[in-house]
Amino acid sequence: MSKAYVFPGQGAQFSGMGKDLYDNNADAKKLFDQANDILGFEITKIMFSGTDEELKETKVTQPAVFLHSVINALVHPDFNPDMVAGHSLGEFSALVANGTLSFEDGLKLVHKRALAMQKACEINPSTMAAVLGLDDQIVEKICAEIENEIVVPANYNCPGQLVISGSNKGIEIACEKMKEAGAKRALPLPVGGAFHSPLMEPAKEELAKAIEETSFSEPKCPVYQNFTAQGAIDVAEIKENLISQLTAPVKWTQSVQQMVNDGADIFIESGPGKVLQGLVKKINRESEVAQLS
Repeated sequence: MSKAYVFPGQGAQFSGMGKDLYDNNADAKKLFDQANDILGFEITKIMFSGTDEELKETKVTQPAVFLHSVINALVHPDFNPDMVAGHSLGEFSALVANGTLSFEDGLKLVHKRALAMQKACEINPSTMAAVLGLDDQIVEKICAEIENEIVVPANYNCPGQLVISGSNKGIEIACEKMKEAGAKRALPLPVGGAFHSPLMEPAKEELAKAIEETSFSEPKCPVYQNFTAQGAIDVAEIKENLISQLTAPVKWTQSVQQMVNDGADIFIESGPGKVLQGLVKKINRESEVAQLS
């Protein structure tokens, strides 16, 4: 049976995440404590008992979701992936899980990515919106037709669920047009900015520099990357796709379809929440899903 392990992105966080692991597994505790040292602040405190507000800050959310996802996989006795993938931020978790990045380097990159994205959001106030019940092609067409504003498809989550990203004004116009075109819903999301759009260009430059300075190893199994929706094992290619990911759409629908085509029988989610299991089921009803616990 071919096992695909999948790792969630920003938005999966909740107060209390990872506490069970910390309390009941000595190896996990060691990694969480190491993470506090690397980050220079007690992220475990915010993860285990912080408010939703505190957890929602990009510089906290991204490392928090990464830590829960990765530590859960690394300390699990049955963790042995045939392929991995992660949604947006989750791609970094996937790369630690398949041995491409060390735990420490993965965390440092995620922390840098979070700070760079936060900074980019402050330079260009912007947002994202979820569009439900419209064909991808219609959403793409409407985005392309909006003049003088940046609006692009950002997350291909599953058929009939596409998140768009862009300037505040652009997203406002797009939401109206999506509703006129028959979308069930088109609603702005409570996010810090336009992730996976050209507005993240300043963050991309910063992240590219950090990625170039980090050592990557030969992976144990392919990672299906957001940028291409294809499995990659070549280190140079993985780096390039990881850099491109910040300003390009997350091709989650296409990635899952490709993994199914390549023989994935079961998709096992590691990390907070069950969002990806739900998306996998909507993309391919036949696929088996499970939580790594």
